[in-house]
Amino acid sequence: MTSMVNFDVANLKILIVEDNKQFRFLLRTILEALDIKNLREASNGEEALEVLKNFKADMAIVDWRMDDVDGIECIRRIRSGEGGCDSYLPIVMMTAYSGMGLAKGARDAGVNEFLRKPVEARQLIRAVVDVIDSPKPFVKTSDYFGPDRRRKNQPFEHDEFRQQQEFLIPPEEYRS
Repeated sequence: MTSMVNFDVANLKILIVEDNKQFRFLLRTILEALDIKNLREASNGEEALEVLKNFKADMAIVDWRMDDVDGIECIRRIRSGEGGCDSYLPIVMMTAYSGMGLAKGARDAGVNEFLRKPVEARQLIRAVVDVIDSPKPFVKTSDYFGPDRRRKNQPFEHDEFRQQQEFLIPPEEYRS
């Protein structure tokens, strides 16, 4: 497992956005077992945006499919800074649905990590630690704002296939 040397996990403030009450309870139980006590819950994206107006979360764990405002729309609205939301908020998305395009769709909306349900406690813990302890640079272009979607930082033979480095916002510029 990744080390937790850069932060005290007990001080994390996490928003759980999940329409299934039992799954919210499961996530809360896992996080409380890590000694994370500062948790808030929302049952859909609209409620999450309201909670974020008064709760300075360090991270959000967001379900994909929910009534009213789903996870993808919620993430897009967070990334746009709607209602004063921290547009750099680390976000882990979870879904029980399968399909090749789901992870790509989540990345394109601006998630930091993507997990499939049912999720194991160690997967969730690893995602929480990785997102907080090893933040990715953010990318700002005309049609995307969010964490760098590249999984590997490999040089390309053709520069036109990769955005210019000036579009990258390193973590030290947005985490203070």
